[in-house]
Amino acid sequence: MPTSSCLIAALHTNEPAADRADKMKTYGWLIGRWEMDAVVYDDDGHPQTGRGDIRFGWVLEGRAIQDVWSLPGVFHGTTLRVYDPALDAWHIVWSDPLRQYYSRQLGRISGNDIVQEGHDSAGNAVRWSFKEITPVSFRWTGERSADQGQTWRLKSDFSARRVKA
Repeated sequence: MPTSSCLIAALHTNEPAADRADKMKTYGWLIGRWEMDAVVYDDDGHPQTGRGDIRFGWVLEGRAIQDVWSLPGVFHGTTLRVYDPALDAWHIVWSDPLRQYYSRQLGRISGNDIVQEGHDSAGNAVRWSFKEITPVSFRWTGERSADQGQTWRLKSDFSARRVKA
C-alpha cells in the first residue's frame, strides 16, 4: 500500500505548467498560506464568526491549484481549480465533507475581481468572488440564490491576510 508521502509527491508540484503559466496567474497569486476572519450566515441570516486558515498549492503537474479552507467548528473543505484553455475559464469543484456541502462552478476574471458562478448540490445558484485583491490580502464573499440569480443572499464573508513563510 502506498504511503501518504507518495501521494503527496505525485499530487503536488512547485510551479505552474509551462504551457499555461500565464493563465495560471488568475489564481496563482494565492499560492501559500493565509489566515482569515470569517462571518458565515445561517439560513435565517444569523452570523457565526471565527478565524480560520487557508492553504493554496500547485497540483497535477502545475495544471491545477488545490486549496484547503478550515474554519474550526464550521467547515473544513478543499477546492480544486483547473484551467480550461478551450473555455478560457476555470473549473471549480468545492467539497466539504464535514457539512456534506458541494459546489461546481466556472471562474473568470471580472474587472478587478475573480468571480466563480455555478450551483451547489441542492441546485441553488452560487456566486463566489475574490475582491479587494492585493499581494497580501483579499476579501472573499459567497452568495446563494434560491431563484436562479434573480436575487442573491450573502452567505459568507472572509477577510484574508497572507501569512509570511
